[in-house]
Amino acid sequence: MAKGKLKSYTLAEVKDEFIGRKGTSEREQYEYELRMDVLGHMIKKARQERNMTQEELGKLVGVQKAQISKLESSTNSATIDTIVKVFKALKAEIRFQVKMEGQYLHLG
Repeated sequence: MAKGKLKSYTLAEVKDEFIGRKGTSEREQYEYELRMDVLGHMIKKARQERNMTQEELGKLVGVQKAQISKLESSTNSATIDTIVKVFKALKAEIRFQVKMEGQYLHLG
């Protein structure tokens, strides 16, 4: 490598090196936590756009404010049923996409 020239790495290469290769339990856990974090962020953003408190959303869904807080901060996993209820209470459309053998199944 020429002096002063930095080698660049793709995000996939960095993940493989520092988190683990796809299919490893470490990588699966990372990917799961990342999805939960994104989901929590979407719930919080939708709630705030509706000018609702966590308590108000919890009442609409039938859960305590603490449960909404945990969903938004991704400190626990949630059932699909709870997630669907939250987005319905927020009057937000949610779609699930499942890919099986190269074909997508659309749910929600």
